Amino acid sequence: MLGYVFKRILGVIPVAATVVTFVFLLLRLSPTDPASLIAGDSATQEDIERVRMALGLDKPLLDQFVIWIGQLAQGDLGHSVLSNLPVTQLILQRLEPTISLAITTMIFALCVSVPLGVFAASRSGAIADRMVMIGSVMSFSFPVFFTGYLLVWLFAIQWRWFPVQGFKPIGEGLGPFLSHIALPTVTLGLAYVALLTRMTRATMLEILRQDYIRTARAKGLPQSAVLFVHALKNASVPILTTAGVGVALVIGGAVITESVFSIPGLGRLTVDAILAHDYPVIQGLILFFSFVYVMLNLAIDLAYLALDPRIRY
Repeated sequence: MLGYVFKRILGVIPVAATVVTFVFLLLRLSPTDPASLIAGDSATQEDIERVRMALGLDKPLLDQFVIWIGQLAQGDLGHSVLSNLPVTQLILQRLEPTISLAITTMIFALCVSVPLGVFAASRSGAIADRMVMIGSVMSFSFPVFFTGYLLVWLFAIQWRWFPVQGFKPIGEGLGPFLSHIALPTVTLGLAYVALLTRMTRATMLEILRQDYIRTARAKGLPQSAVLFVHALKNASVPILTTAGVGVALVIGGAVITESVFSIPGLGRLTVDAILAHDYPVIQGLILFFSFVYVMLNLAIDLAYLALDPRIRY
């Protein structure tokens, strides 16, 4: 088991190195001059050179890379061009809304998709199964911004059940927190639900054809025990893998969802940085999101050990 854990941790190193190199080159090898974009259309050549020196773009590429790696080792992601604040500080200021949205989205998606997938698999070919699959395809097909505006119009404007926009930290009370996070969670979670539901159904259909499932039924076990104790446990590894891949949906969807609902999180910070051509912030956010994604996938790989002990050998 320790050997497996060690190999998985070692596997993260080349991935992290690739991500760091890509993020570094993303700014430096851009076809447009970042210094010119940041300085603005009315900037003089002296202004552009000043911005280039502030970003360290006047040095040789290898020197820039060495300096940047040294800054990363100290947790320094640079400074925002607009606010002159450290990028790390800006990320920490916006971290709570995004983490809250990501956690509630994943909880919502798992609680809805897994029972739906099991239900559809247990009634394969029936009308209920087809309805679940049609609903999954539709929810995955709708763009996040369309779903968000539709939910706002229906539940916030027409029925006034939820606030239209904004975010309340959980420290200000569970009720205000849930009322503000509900619509963004559903908006972001629907595509995630569709992905996990289809994977759960497909995996459960394969498991339900196994001999040990027929044996469990022949022994007179209740249908719920067969589905949720014997079948679902053995289907959990592919489901968990899909959940890890779906994290990319949550990260990408958070950018749009936070903009629709005016949530002051990392997604909104990303949009603002792109519109303002604030390259250090964009660079830091890409690096941060990539690091989170790699670490989550590492955690999921290690979770396989608890779900399927055969992986150790």
